[in-house]
Amino acid sequence: MRILIIEDEIALADALEQILQKNKYLTDACYDGVSGLDCALSGIYDVIILDIMLPKMNGFDVLRSLRINKISTPVLLLTAKDEIADKVNGLDIGADDYMTKPFNTEELLARIRSLARRNNNTFCENMINFDDISLNLSTYELSCGGNSLKLGLKEFCIMELFCKNGNAIISKEQLIEKIWGYDSKAEYNNVEVYISFLRKKLSHINSAVNIKTVRGVGYCLGSGK
Repeated sequence: MRILIIEDEIALADALEQILQKNKYLTDACYDGVSGLDCALSGIYDVIILDIMLPKMNGFDVLRSLRINKISTPVLLLTAKDEIADKVNGLDIGADDYMTKPFNTEELLARIRSLARRNNNTFCENMINFDDISLNLSTYELSCGGNSLKLGLKEFCIMELFCKNGNAIISKEQLIEKIWGYDSKAEYNNVEVYISFLRKKLSHINSAVNIKTVRGVGYCLGSGK
């Protein structure tokens, strides 16, 4: 899961990135409203953490622009103000939740998990299934029957994306943006290497699921059964 942090306090943004990365989330950070909006409009993020008091464009205007442009990514507002008016305004504009700084780390993580589940229309917190495989979101284990193995971070994020999208085709460009990031210099061969890793791991756990190449388009999950 990829999270965008839009926060002008660089020390806080860095701390948030460390917390989220420690908990196996992919992150990007922007330090003003204009660059934050530019990244958020890409639509590649699962959750956006948005400060209200930002230079160049405040958080309310960023949020308003996102909703006008039909970006439905869940937004968690951060504010140093404990004023009801700010909370009500943010929720009315289109925020999904809010937290007042300073905040508790465990509560922040719980709210992010809640927003992510809501975004994916699922209340299953720990497991995603496709055909004969199960992907544990807490342990990063990929399982088939009695066989299982642990995936690396990028392997896990790619497999999570595939499982959540079922048989839908995912392009290499989408994979690069989602897994490596909006401004990444990753190339197609980076994607191909990780697809190869995952194919070997699916074979290792004796799964009938395979990652099919759709020539000139991308990849999708399929079954050999």
